[in-house]
Amino acid sequence: MDLELGKSFKSPKKDSWKSTLLLAYQSLGVVYGDLSISPLYVFKSTFAEDITHSETNEEIFGVLSFVFWTLTLVPLLKYVFIVLRADDNGEGGTFALYSSICRHANVCLLPNRQVADEEVSTYKLEAPPEKNNGSWVKIWLEKHKKLHTALLVVVMLGTCMVIGDGVLTPAISDAVVPITCFIIICLFALQHFGTHQVGFLFAPVVLAWLLCISALGIYNIVHWNPHVYQALSPYYMLRFLKKTKKGGWMSLGGILLCITGSEAMFADLGHFSYAAIQIAFTTVVYPALILAYMGQAAYLSRHHKIYTSYQIGFYASVPESVRWAVLMVAILASVVGSQAIISGTFSIINQSQSLGCFPRVKVVHTSDKIHGQIYIPEINWMLMILCVAVAVGFRNTKHMGNASGLVFSQCLLK
Repeated sequence: MDLELGKSFKSPKKDSWKSTLLLAYQSLGVVYGDLSISPLYVFKSTFAEDITHSETNEEIFGVLSFVFWTLTLVPLLKYVFIVLRADDNGEGGTFALYSSICRHANVCLLPNRQVADEEVSTYKLEAPPEKNNGSWVKIWLEKHKKLHTALLVVVMLGTCMVIGDGVLTPAISDAVVPITCFIIICLFALQHFGTHQVGFLFAPVVLAWLLCISALGIYNIVHWNPHVYQALSPYYMLRFLKKTKKGGWMSLGGILLCITGSEAMFADLGHFSYAAIQIAFTTVVYPALILAYMGQAAYLSRHHKIYTSYQIGFYASVPESVRWAVLMVAILASVVGSQAIISGTFSIINQSQSLGCFPRVKVVHTSDKIHGQIYIPEINWMLMILCVAVAVGFRNTKHMGNASGLVFSQCLLK
């Protein structure tokens, strides 16, 4: 059932610029925490042990080119300009997309909804489209019954993968098991305050981190290699693969880590708005990430000897005088990075129970303005128990990272 904490939702109206900018600021602490900390490990994970650095810097420039185009094509083009527009009455996520498809094409295999369900969900029935306006895709889907089952299975798998990511992401935040468990418990204990309060609490941390990596990126570009921008050309991707051969292909899995957390942009859509998420990503998150990766590449391009795992990591490019300060901000940002998937899991569970695919649970609305900002106590504590169990069971961030990478790659395919 849904509980609104005595609040009555205001009639829907177009958000003012002030409220949109406020939501964009809050989204930094909820949606982009996981995505913003990717510069910590991408270069270190991408370079396999058998890939060395040559004087031509083709390996470094090739990885930077891959990272730039991956960030541009997936979060920026795919999510910001395409996927975020495919909402279902303001809600995002796999089930919201499936719900929208079912209202425009006769492909739904779920039981008919009851009148009571309609009163406690954000789902709104729309008039069916006229038959003469059906596209060939709609006709093709309705004609092949096996595709109905395949579509539902893909939706279920995609949803399970996102929830699985919600279990693994908080558990991978720290290498020391007792500290990790303490952080996990504190993180989930804060969830009952709601997205509005959590966003205000976490947004300054993520904003400080993004400004930090932007400043470091600019410093490294100017100080080490001002011509690193040339690596943004796709030509260097081809040179990288041609020169590194099998080792280069095997290392591409590390590049995928630069977009971890991107799925939260769509899953958390109901907590914010399309405009807020778009503004935050295009004006703050995307430029900061590009500058951070360019700065790391600029530093490595002037230090192209064989490195240890530490020397190829993020902190090697941080000046010694500010290294400890950057480390503190990075630790805080890593903790906040788990919030995106937790909020997305609440939205997904709420949508799935509205469609009859999940047992009824209590849904607490934590905002009287944004209907999608919700908290589900049972799911929150179940996630916390599973996260602690994963942290204790794996006891190794490398193993958790491999599992998380596998789950995330499946999320992108949903």
